Amino acid sequence: MQVDPTNAEARAIDWLVRQRDPDFTDWDGFADWLAEDSAHAAIYDAVASLDCDLDALPPAPAPSVTMVPDAPARRHPSRRTWFGGAVAAALVGAISLSSLGLFGNDGRIETLAGEHRTVELADGSKIEINGASVVEIDEDRPRFARLESGEAMFHIVHRDQDPFVVETGGAKIVDLGTAFNVVRRDRQTSVAVSEGIVLYNPDRDNVRLVAGKGIEARDGDSRPPAVRDVDVANVGGWRSGLLVYNGTPLAIVAEDLKRTAGMQVSIAPDASNLSFRGALIIDKNRDRTIADLAALSGTKAARQGDGWILTR
Repeated sequence: MQVDPTNAEARAIDWLVRQRDPDFTDWDGFADWLAEDSAHAAIYDAVASLDCDLDALPPAPAPSVTMVPDAPARRHPSRRTWFGGAVAAALVGAISLSSLGLFGNDGRIETLAGEHRTVELADGSKIEINGASVVEIDEDRPRFARLESGEAMFHIVHRDQDPFVVETGGAKIVDLGTAFNVVRRDRQTSVAVSEGIVLYNPDRDNVRLVAGKGIEARDGDSRPPAVRDVDVANVGGWRSGLLVYNGTPLAIVAEDLKRTAGMQVSIAPDASNLSFRGALIIDKNRDRTIADLAALSGTKAARQGDGWILTR
C-alpha cells in the first residue's frame, strides 16, 4: 500500500506534538503507526530532524558526530515539499527544538521509548542507543561518553595510548578494544562484553571483563562486583528485537520492553515477586510478545489502557 505523504506528514507532526505532553502514554500506538509502513519511520525522522531541514535557520557548526538511522537511509524531501509553506514549518520547528534536544547542548542525545539511534564518532567508534536513554558526548573529549540513563551498545576503536572511557553513575568503564553493552537503571549498572576487554572502575575495583563476561554493580557496594558468564550472541540483543533473561524480575523485563519497544507493561502486586527465564522476541504484533511473556512467566496478560498488566 502506497503511503499518502500529506497524511503521513500530518500524523508524524501529530505524534511529535502529543509526545511533548508529560502524560503521553500511547507509545504502543506510536510503535504500531511506525510499523504500518516502512516510510513512516523516515517521515517521522525528517520531522524530528528539523534543525537540519529548516534552511531558514542560521547555519550551525559542523557536527562532531553523525546520527545514523536504524532503518535504511532515505533521501528526505525538501522543507517546502514536507510542509507546504513557512508557517507550518515554523510551527513544527518550534514544537520540536526544545523537546528533542536538537539545540542547546549538542552533546546530549535523548531517545524516546521505542526509539533507537546510532551515533558515529570521529574516531570511527560507534554508539547504538536504545530507547528512553540519555547519552552525553563532549567534542572536547572525543574519547569519552557518559550514559546518564538507559542502555547503549558501544563499538570502540582501540587506541593503546588513548583509551575510550564510558562513565555512568559513579562508575568508569575503560575500553581495551571492545564491543560492550551498558545498562544504567535505578542506581545500578550492568555491563556485558561481546568482544575484546574492558576494565570496570580501574582506579577502585579494577574488574577485568573479557568477551563473554558481565557484571551487575549497585551504587555504594563496598566490594567489587562479581563477574558472571554471559552469552556473547545475546549481548545487545535489543538491537535486533531479542531480549534474553535468566531469572530476571518481571519489573525489569517490563522496563526493558518499554525502553526497547515503547510497550507499557504493568506488574500486578500478586506477580511482583515472579522472575522470568527465557527469550522474548519483539514482534510487530505486540500482543504476541506479551502472550509469550505471560506463558513463559506463568502469568496472565490483560489489556490495561494503552498497555497490558500481568497478573498471577
